Amino acid sequence: MRAADTQVLIVGAGPVGLTLAVDLGQRGVRCTLIERKQAPQFLPKMERCNARTMEIFRRMGLAEKVRAAGLRHDVPMDVYIVLAMNQPPLLRLRYPSVAEARREIDARTDGTLPLEPYQLISQYTLEPLLKSIAEALPAVTVRYGCEFLSLEQDASGVTARILSDQRATEIRADYLVGCDGGASAVRQQLGIGLSGEGDLMRFRQALYQCDELFAKIPIGRGPGHGSHYHVADDQATFLIMQDSTRHWTLHATVERDADMARQFEKTVGVPVRYEMLYVGEWKQNLLLADRYAKGRVFLAGDAVHLMIPTGGLGMNSGVGDAVDLAWKLAASLQGWGGPNLLASYEIERRQVGSRNVAASRYASLGRRKWRSLYRPDIRDDSPQGQATRRHLVEVADVEQRKSNEMIGAELGYRYEGSPVICEEPGGPEPLFREYLPTTWPGARLPHVWLEGHVALQDRIGRGYTLLRLGGARQDTGLEKAMKAYGAPFEVLDVADQPVRDLYGVDLILLRPDLHIVWRGNRAPAQPEQLAARATGYPSAFI
Repeated sequence: MRAADTQVLIVGAGPVGLTLAVDLGQRGVRCTLIERKQAPQFLPKMERCNARTMEIFRRMGLAEKVRAAGLRHDVPMDVYIVLAMNQPPLLRLRYPSVAEARREIDARTDGTLPLEPYQLISQYTLEPLLKSIAEALPAVTVRYGCEFLSLEQDASGVTARILSDQRATEIRADYLVGCDGGASAVRQQLGIGLSGEGDLMRFRQALYQCDELFAKIPIGRGPGHGSHYHVADDQATFLIMQDSTRHWTLHATVERDADMARQFEKTVGVPVRYEMLYVGEWKQNLLLADRYAKGRVFLAGDAVHLMIPTGGLGMNSGVGDAVDLAWKLAASLQGWGGPNLLASYEIERRQVGSRNVAASRYASLGRRKWRSLYRPDIRDDSPQGQATRRHLVEVADVEQRKSNEMIGAELGYRYEGSPVICEEPGGPEPLFREYLPTTWPGARLPHVWLEGHVALQDRIGRGYTLLRLGGARQDTGLEKAMKAYGAPFEVLDVADQPVRDLYGVDLILLRPDLHIVWRGNRAPAQPEQLAARATGYPSAFI
């Protein structure tokens, strides 16, 4: 059998594939990332890393690099509903700038906020940044202009046929991961289908360079600075500021590409100098892959979940996929991960994908509800026009918030039914818009500040960690049990009583991704079985 050329072959160099490559490379896993495009493209796609993604990037040492490349920290993220940018807004929903959000996080001690706030950064900015970071890692090989054609797998690895420089060749890998988008060729090769609602609505999206618009805002009595401007019209028009503040994207249901120039002009409302750089069509989908893996081939990101951008969960869900899979692949390749570890990827991440598709549907239906109240008289200076505006605003003030307030979906997901989590019966109900901090097994460890204003998350290493809280100093037997598998493990004593009070237990076992494996007030009765479960082995393995 041919030896592997690389340990992990990643197909697709979007934010998800690049995040996976960086995470694997930081863990010393040899990986090759291939992308059929010749280079990252300057095209409008996602423009926001949510709070959980920024926490993940912080653990990878990337958060400040992302912020330096993205929107400056003092710009508010307000969302407006308008008739045009030069007219008084119908509705303003206030959302803090990164600087304001950080001040709030710094002052909060109850675990209800993330360690990191969101960051507006355009995908065409994020991709080159992640590419440069991946290329600097000795374990990572990045190959653009390299198209995936097909794959074959056996018990020991995967052979992929690729096209590079007009020549078909093969790459042999221990594992392959398809991060190649909604039309994933890898998923199609595996014969895995998508289920849900497809082609719900079609939009045109355009990218503009307009150097003067940001400086002009507010235009007369128009809205102030913000991130999104939804136009109350019959074409579902909305304008999004990009990270440079010189570029803008506009979405609308117009007939022709050329119509997007006039749509931008109508939305701005006053003459400005601009260039329309790109126009393309996109479809609203709410789809979930029937499987996330088959044999030694895994799928992540849009290859397994397609969401409407309402709620901003698409790319961010994919980053969650990448970091869940990365440490499990590393564990398996480094010899300390059992068979249940990689099997848990689909179990854990597919339920998050399903939940986030549902959250996207929930937010999208809210937006459709207020938009359905548009009437042709909405601009009229008449009692009927005033009534139309008033009714639309009353509904939008409730329904539009569903798109912008998804903290529960971002932070509150919990892995249920996982073979590598010690389940407890019951558990808090997951919510889309509200986050209630919990140490229930499967949940993300809530962010807390330690004495000296040090984040607990920053004290935790990239392996397994046993937290001993308050005055707990008991020997749990876990260190010996975990070392029997060769798993990276450390004990962290946290004396701060407020942390013990918030977390509600004396002992917490954390995975490398900061999700909780087990908790208790006494040492586990059978530490060997707990260690086996945490590392993905049958409990009787030792």
